[in-house]
Amino acid sequence: MVAPLTRAALFLIVTVNPGMENRATVRSLCGDVGGLLRAVGFRDQDGQLSCVIGFGSDAWDPLFGRPRPVELHLFREISGRPHRAVSTPGDILFHIRAKRMDLCFELATQIMARLGNAVFPVDEVHGFRYFDNRDLVGFVDGTENPREQAAIEATIIGGEDSAFAGGSYVIVQKYLHDLHRWNALSTEVQERIIGRTKLSDIEL
Repeated sequence: MVAPLTRAALFLIVTVNPGMENRATVRSLCGDVGGLLRAVGFRDQDGQLSCVIGFGSDAWDPLFGRPRPVELHLFREISGRPHRAVSTPGDILFHIRAKRMDLCFELATQIMARLGNAVFPVDEVHGFRYFDNRDLVGFVDGTENPREQAAIEATIIGGEDSAFAGGSYVIVQKYLHDLHRWNALSTEVQERIIGRTKLSDIEL
């Protein structure tokens, strides 16, 4: 199943420093992260602590060689008016989730301690569930996301790439909102921009 949102999350992106020893350190962590997860999660067995690791296209071959996921590629920049989705650096993504932020933080701390100088931290974002799954502009987020079996079919690799069946691809998006300007807009204007009603979350 595709898990629902947790109360807390931590997104950690790193690049792998050059050198065979650094790559070996990363591969070693991959085999040990389950043990770290159990050790930290044991402090609160109802805390729903989990960790998903994703690898960037440029990092895959030096770390793992062949075979390679068929559809793994660098993000291609998308230019629009007035906004732009840029391609940013990152070799490894750690997506850590739990009911409590302290569990997320502790697991991230242990992971980074194990990696040491083998990696360089690029970005770290702490996430939290905001009221009834709303984003910071005040609208419910994810209403149209697929659920249950439809979510599995939309996200999980199947027989089309059997070597990686059960895995998935991820594109991470980070939005920087000008909340002062946004909150100066009327609710009606905001709703026309988002395409849904703000209070009841009904599509316009």
